[in-house]
Amino acid sequence: MGYLLNNSGEILLLLWQHLQMTGYTLLAAIALAVPLSLLVRGYEWLKIPILGLLGIFYTIPSLALIVLLVPVFGLNQVSVIVAMVIYTQVILVRNLLVGLESIDGAILEAAKGVGMSPWQRWWMVQVPLVLPVFLAGVRLSAIVAIAIATIGAKFGAGGLGTLLFEGIAQAGRYDKIWAGAIAVSLLAFAINLSFLLLQKMVSPFATTARKPI
Repeated sequence: MGYLLNNSGEILLLLWQHLQMTGYTLLAAIALAVPLSLLVRGYEWLKIPILGLLGIFYTIPSLALIVLLVPVFGLNQVSVIVAMVIYTQVILVRNLLVGLESIDGAILEAAKGVGMSPWQRWWMVQVPLVLPVFLAGVRLSAIVAIAIATIGAKFGAGGLGTLLFEGIAQAGRYDKIWAGAIAVSLLAFAINLSFLLLQKMVSPFATTARKPI
């Protein structure tokens, strides 16, 4: 803790880099996962091959995946972010599909019966019902992204993992190693708690969305 307190400026900079990587990853991953999930939902025969492919990517060790991406994107944050986006796809797509499949067809038929357009059914019925389940996937994806971003420091991506690798490289700098480990753990805990609170906040909307129909 002494290193964290005595080097607050450095820690804040590394924390900002870590949050940036995680934020960019989640934005890109969600933007890709939503249309992909809707495509799979619309064409059921795509479910097995797409989820199978995403599952294969998820089994590749994160270090190896980043190494494979370096020749394409370079030794920088981009390679690490692309790797994180690939890793989080299987989590997000599966959760969104589970949420969509759990919606009772009678609810959608009733919404259609009262004159709702396809867009209205999606935005006013499906989104509120799916949101808590989808946020659970986003929460898990954020934790995975934080972990991979830590390894990304090895590839010049910055972030809190820099403390860990510097501590390992500099013999006897256990203060840096502990500082990095504590900082990453606190960040993961804070992000996890934030998404849990957000899930609880949106859950009443999911319940309310069922009542008018």
